[in-house]
Amino acid sequence: MGQSLSDVARPPSKEEITAELAEKFARKCFEPLELYSFKDNFKSLADHQQNVRYLKEDTIARFLELPDILAVSPIIYHMLTYIGAFPFLQDAPVILGFEQMIMVVAIMTERYTKILTRGASNRRKLLFKSLAVYDRKLSEIEKQQHDVSTSVSNSNTHAPGFAIDEAGDDLDDEAIDDDELVLAALDSLDVNDAFKTGDSHAATTHGAMIPADNFRKLIMLLLLVSPLDSQESLSTYVNRVAGTELEELRTTAENILSAFINVEKSPGITYAQFSHAIPTNFPFLFNGFNPLFEHFLFSKNLDFSKHKDGSISKSVAPAVVLPPLLQDNGQIMNLNVLSQLSFFIDGNELFRRLRLLYSGSEAGFSMGSFETKVFNWRAPTILLVSGTRLPDIPNNSGSEGYFNDSLPPKRFPNGSAPDRDRLVFGALVRQPWRHTHRDCFGGEDMVLFQLAPHHDVFPASSLNREYVAFAKPPIAHPGINIGCPHPKATQSSRHESLRHLGPVSLVIDSSFEYGVFTHDYSSSGGAFSTSASRKYNFQERFQVDEIEVWGCGGDEEARMQREHWEWEAREAEARRRVNLGTGDIAADRALLEMAGLVGANRSGGSMA
Repeated sequence: MGQSLSDVARPPSKEEITAELAEKFARKCFEPLELYSFKDNFKSLADHQQNVRYLKEDTIARFLELPDILAVSPIIYHMLTYIGAFPFLQDAPVILGFEQMIMVVAIMTERYTKILTRGASNRRKLLFKSLAVYDRKLSEIEKQQHDVSTSVSNSNTHAPGFAIDEAGDDLDDEAIDDDELVLAALDSLDVNDAFKTGDSHAATTHGAMIPADNFRKLIMLLLLVSPLDSQESLSTYVNRVAGTELEELRTTAENILSAFINVEKSPGITYAQFSHAIPTNFPFLFNGFNPLFEHFLFSKNLDFSKHKDGSISKSVAPAVVLPPLLQDNGQIMNLNVLSQLSFFIDGNELFRRLRLLYSGSEAGFSMGSFETKVFNWRAPTILLVSGTRLPDIPNNSGSEGYFNDSLPPKRFPNGSAPDRDRLVFGALVRQPWRHTHRDCFGGEDMVLFQLAPHHDVFPASSLNREYVAFAKPPIAHPGINIGCPHPKATQSSRHESLRHLGPVSLVIDSSFEYGVFTHDYSSSGGAFSTSASRKYNFQERFQVDEIEVWGCGGDEEARMQREHWEWEAREAEARRRVNLGTGDIAADRALLEMAGLVGANRSGGSMA
């Protein structure tokens, strides 16, 4: 009976919980060799002060090879000192010691999902909080707006340095719930419920906002690291952060940032804006962090070529030389566009796997050239079209006038500022291209998108299957129609003489000279979903500058296409070499049938 109550149920301290969780992460999330490498890297990198080993900002920046010109090192370090406090986020920022870095690497590489399956989807909120700046005045304003559900138009009532694009939209159920990731971590250790609630500052996203300039810099880094391999040095891509390449990287980041906020109206991104944009527009935005932080799991001090006696093996395997990220050059497609695509298309389908099938500037702007180059590809393709916005006052003469006459009157404004008139649209088509005589082709796995000057993604609908039509004359409106009803073969009225534009659609005319993109946010039932970030109507009419089609696939797809091209060349040559002109039509036809050039469904041309 001599025990005191204090000896019976003493709850574990935060330090004990952190140590136990770090040990569990290290044991369950890392392979033995990875853990050995992590310990070796930490030991060689850590500074030492008062019996504490820790990593400094410049040490991490040098190890990860973060380019100085991006000025992103302070942003990354701020993220890590927040995530390192896991699961007690209210204690952030923390010193990045050994246990804290275990947390950082496990979360940034998504290894934690091997343990915390219940909180796997909550990494997005954790990353937002690690990037955000908290302002209590802004939090109070948000609460007032939520209570009255009214829009506040006067930005001077907001806390200095902040503005809100859409009042009353920044508080949702997800934003005020406890962190599922934190709760899952504590549950995995069977920790007392008393530790499941913390400071309300850390438990909510009220008053939190990511400064736009910080997020722009982070996007530039994410564009740079998106194709990175876990053992590939970031310095390999040093040419992408110099000269015109750097300017193009910055422009691409600006296009992506526009999917979150209008930087002219708001200097920061709220959690509501962040959580609305990510799932549709950027499901793979942070995937580049995985290989970047896996660098901590590979030690350069490990040399498997050495034997126990100290001798060096002579049969060391040569270093693997990776093929280029982009095997062909395009006028639209470049490494920045490729990285941008990887934010919503799995990078395993893109990096080192794209082939340029068709380029209008090289093969000719015609449906025939498009057909010849693209129709034989038996794997997914990516269509890209770039153009210059047509003036608001239409030209009613020539081909432009003919194109405008084929469209209904323009009812919607442009989708971006007048000074940003270079437009890039595209579509991921997973089915082989074909002629559409009566109906469309495509599937629910299609994606329609815009890359510039505004990033937007429009997933395919499962109800309306009017995905893609490739229609040639005598169809009323030949060309490429994406998201529109299939064109009719006849015209019986003025109404039918106009193109029928789908609510969310892209149309390229048969001459590949003009195009139009329509976003009718007020309509429903289209083949593609409306924008998650631009909740308004707009339409872009443009003159086509370039069209490209890129094939997704490997060597097998390229071999099949090459064999089909070679077969077509042999067929054409056989037709050319057949010696006709005997005057005996029956004999000539018999000769063509023996060559397999006529008969069945082959016409072989006129024999008369």
